Amino acid sequence: MVKHGSTPTDELIRLAIIGDGTAFTRLWDTHIESLRAYIRSKMKHLDDFYVDDICSKSFEKAFRQIGTYDPDRSQFSTWLMTIARNTALDTVEHENRAHRQEVSLDDDKRTTMIVSSMEDAGGSALDNIIQGEEEDRTEKYIAGLPELYRDIARMRLVDGLQYKEIAEEMDMELNTVRTRIRRAKALIDKMKQDDNEE
Repeated sequence: MVKHGSTPTDELIRLAIIGDGTAFTRLWDTHIESLRAYIRSKMKHLDDFYVDDICSKSFEKAFRQIGTYDPDRSQFSTWLMTIARNTALDTVEHENRAHRQEVSLDDDKRTTMIVSSMEDAGGSALDNIIQGEEEDRTEKYIAGLPELYRDIARMRLVDGLQYKEIAEEMDMELNTVRTRIRRAKALIDKMKQDDNEE
């Protein structure tokens, strides 16, 4: 039987369960390299982009499901790797489906759809007002985030910077940026949900 609270990981898990995002970030820092190595060993045909994407998705799922983790049944690393394996299989299946459903750009109907969507991209004055109100709401939610996520969330959700640009600006690993943005989005979604329930 696993001893509760007997390791630094146990304490980080306990803090993550009660909503401490910093603790979960430390779990990421502790386990990311072993998780990457595990995915690479199981999915040798995947390139680094997909490996990193699977790692980010796996940690996001783990964060959402952290309350279901039972240390008496498995070690945290084993539980995380199970999530990663399932995420990797889902990703590969999704990619295979996407390739099967690809439509040629030479298809007239498809080309017409692309041109129509480009023509609609300008937006009306009302659309611009709505967008401005949405940006104000986003700023409000970003201000409510823990400090760890605020700047990154603003760069992505308000300024529209790409992950790579944020990583360079913050002098941070790309995977860390991805994870923190996912976590920030999850927290914002929770805040929006709480507002809607009031």
